[in-house]
Amino acid sequence: MLASTFLTNLHIIIIDFFIILCIASVLFYCCAIYAAITFFGVPQPIDREFHPPVSILKPICGLDSDSYENLASFCQQDYPEYQIIFAVRNSQDPCIEVVEKIIHNFSDLDILLIVSDRVIGTNLKVSNLANAADKAKYEILVLADSDIRVGTDYLQKVIQPLQDKSVGVVTCMYRSLTQGWISTLEAISTTTEFHAGVLVSNIPENGIKYAFGSTIVIPKKVLEAIGGFEAIADYLADDFQLGYLPVQAGYKVVLSDYIVEHVQISNNLAQAIKRQIRWARCKRVSRPWGYLGLIFTYGVVNSLLLLIATDGSILGWVALCICWVTRLVMAWVVGTISLKDPIVKKFLWLVPGCDLLSFAIWCFGFIGNNIEWRGQQLKLTKDGKLLVPQDRSYSRLQVNEVH
Repeated sequence: MLASTFLTNLHIIIIDFFIILCIASVLFYCCAIYAAITFFGVPQPIDREFHPPVSILKPICGLDSDSYENLASFCQQDYPEYQIIFAVRNSQDPCIEVVEKIIHNFSDLDILLIVSDRVIGTNLKVSNLANAADKAKYEILVLADSDIRVGTDYLQKVIQPLQDKSVGVVTCMYRSLTQGWISTLEAISTTTEFHAGVLVSNIPENGIKYAFGSTIVIPKKVLEAIGGFEAIADYLADDFQLGYLPVQAGYKVVLSDYIVEHVQISNNLAQAIKRQIRWARCKRVSRPWGYLGLIFTYGVVNSLLLLIATDGSILGWVALCICWVTRLVMAWVVGTISLKDPIVKKFLWLVPGCDLLSFAIWCFGFIGNNIEWRGQQLKLTKDGKLLVPQDRSYSRLQVNEVH
């Protein structure tokens, strides 16, 4: 009798728990819709007279898809004065040939290629950035990953928030250019799930407290205030730290309404899963409570579990319909209307399936601290730093410059 009563009470508690999760998910979707409409509803102002000179830092390792087109887009800016510094570690890296072609084709621009294996920490991308920063002529640095593509008005728009001296970092969201069904699924999740969370985080007056590798605009004085690139050289989430640390130093992070394009390719499912797990574990150690709180955003999963827990009851079906419809509306508003992502517009019907995969990755992200990154087996510490095998050694070679 006691056992039966206990099981009945437990079942009620589980049902109540899933109801709470469903309600929280719907509220999150509504907040994301509101955030997207209010953020993109009023375009950020542009002062054409504000165009301080900037140095663009591009860390490169290997060839991305459409490498030339991606990198060349930064050489076609409608902006009066800027410098581009490409930084690579290995003198045999195939990307050097692409950069040399860009230097030749855009000979009228101030472009510099730095080849150096100088290392300041376990995150080799940050070492590339540090090597590039040493040659930066201008006070304002613009960082962008090698797989990012931009329009000619990019610099003019992303630089605008720096008119406010309290702003220390400007960052951008992105939409993906995909090839293949695997990268399409990843792109849908990024646009309709990750960026929805970003927009919700941006609702408070003080804005977000992190940045993205798609674009980070940061003055040298702000970088120096947080200890330079050396301060983040051992972190996997270097972009997160470049937003988080300036906030701790008293600066604001501004989310620009300019959307860059991310050229995303996944050669196979295993590669995609490894990348997603790496990002999941990275987010878990960078923002543990925020990562745990993602359970309140999985309305598709929560409503399915409620339907199962209630044995297909009317309540379960009503909750599922509300959650799924609200989720699809949110995906449409954020992905199609706000970010103008053609992938979401074409494959909106895949959103529930993407959420199920995302939930599985989220669960797996709680397990273990080992990651694979560019062929290396690494380990994450509790504070997000990278550990490498003890026998690994780094050499320091003379820097070579190519103009």
